[in-house]
Amino acid sequence: MRDYQWLHEYCLNRFGSAAALEAYLPQPKTPAQLRAISDDRYLSTLALRVFRAGLKHSLVDAKWPAFEQVFFGFDPEKVVLMGAEHLERLMQDTRLIRHLGKLKSVPRNAQMVLDVQKEKGSFAALVADWPVTDITGLWKYLARHGNQLGGLSAPRFLRMVGKDTFIPTDDMSAALIAQQVIDKKPTSLKDLALVQAAFNQWHAESGRPLCQLSVMLAHTVNH
Repeated sequence: MRDYQWLHEYCLNRFGSAAALEAYLPQPKTPAQLRAISDDRYLSTLALRVFRAGLKHSLVDAKWPAFEQVFFGFDPEKVVLMGAEHLERLMQDTRLIRHLGKLKSVPRNAQMVLDVQKEKGSFAALVADWPVTDITGLWKYLARHGNQLGGLSAPRFLRMVGKDTFIPTDDMSAALIAQQVIDKKPTSLKDLALVQAAFNQWHAESGRPLCQLSVMLAHTVNH
């Protein structure tokens, strides 16, 4: 595995200047900013991520105002009360993406939000306070307690709300294989632990957030 210095120099060459590189890299939100997001917005983004999976994002985003309306602004206290008959009625609403499994995930994820509120005070607190040095642990938590949040859905949701995370895309996985951190796409707990350890090392060497390291690493793959 190469050190951060190599990664930085490679990306400087690829982008042409430090200014161009910095302008391209994402900026995560601070814990205070994450804590300030209301839980209905977290639930809305969870649902948006679930509906975007496998579909053109622009198609889903264009329909989202209708989703906000039928799901009561994603107020978890109201959404959790939506039973099977209510969801069946939504299957007749042409303004929505009528996928019953995904519609059912919304009240189930509302229940997760409410359960976290009882334990932590807010869902925002869970996201804000989770240490980035164990970000894969938060993915696992969301996949286990939520609905339809397996695969890349949990890290993509976290990136959408601004929580610092890496995302094991095809490019990033190929880069990690080239660096001999892993030998296949990381899906097992063992491989995810190896990837987390590599990112923690680069994070310690550079002070950069995981999301920036993730993007930089993906750019080391030649197409």
